[in-house]
Amino acid sequence: MFQPFQEFLEQELFGHFDLQSSPIPSGLEYQVSERGRNPATIKSWCYQCPELRKIRYTYIDAGEMSQIFNSVIYPSHQYDIPLLGIDFLAFGQKKILVVLDFQPLFRDEAYLEKYIEPMRVIRDKYNELAQNLEMKFYDANQYFSKNILFAKTDAETVVTRLFPAYQEYIRLYWETLANATPYTDPEDIQRIVKAQKDYDQYSADRDPASGLFSSYFGHEWSEKFLYEFLFEDAVPLAIPAGSKK
Repeated sequence: MFQPFQEFLEQELFGHFDLQSSPIPSGLEYQVSERGRNPATIKSWCYQCPELRKIRYTYIDAGEMSQIFNSVIYPSHQYDIPLLGIDFLAFGQKKILVVLDFQPLFRDEAYLEKYIEPMRVIRDKYNELAQNLEMKFYDANQYFSKNILFAKTDAETVVTRLFPAYQEYIRLYWETLANATPYTDPEDIQRIVKAQKDYDQYSADRDPASGLFSSYFGHEWSEKFLYEFLFEDAVPLAIPAGSKK
């Protein structure tokens, strides 16, 4: 279902940037699950370029049972622009959840006005994909913007509305990056380094997908995937003494 989204992202990335492959820890780049009635495959890609320090995306294909496309793009540390977050999940043709956002690293008014407000025109154009749903696992006011696309939808809307909205968001993101002024002061850069690390920790601690990964590929593989690839700057939560994983 989301293959065209992956292909568009790849075309845009390779068309705009001088990409270099980034290594993915052995065994995490591809995995096959034979659990349950439907086999599932998970495949990941990772790149970098001078402007973007980490570009990762993952596709899970479990046939009609589930299709998942997930990506996060991290700007290089001299840029304070938001991260680009993509999370599209389909469980059958009718149970579809989509999330698309510029995920802010900071919350001050000037930052939000500069980087988040320009998204409003696109968000308003695709208002049916901005449903103000409750976030069960995350604080909507932390690392999410007010112009997020967040919706429960259907297969037809994915094609007719989500795909063009996605294209517009991605092109706006490239424009935002192109217009950003890189920082040179070490203090400013360290502030961005910390903000991106905090994002990884926050996300890894709360990511509901870890349960899905575990159900398909086992707990041990899921933990490695979460902390060694998806959010590699996060530290696994400490396990209380005497307890079992």
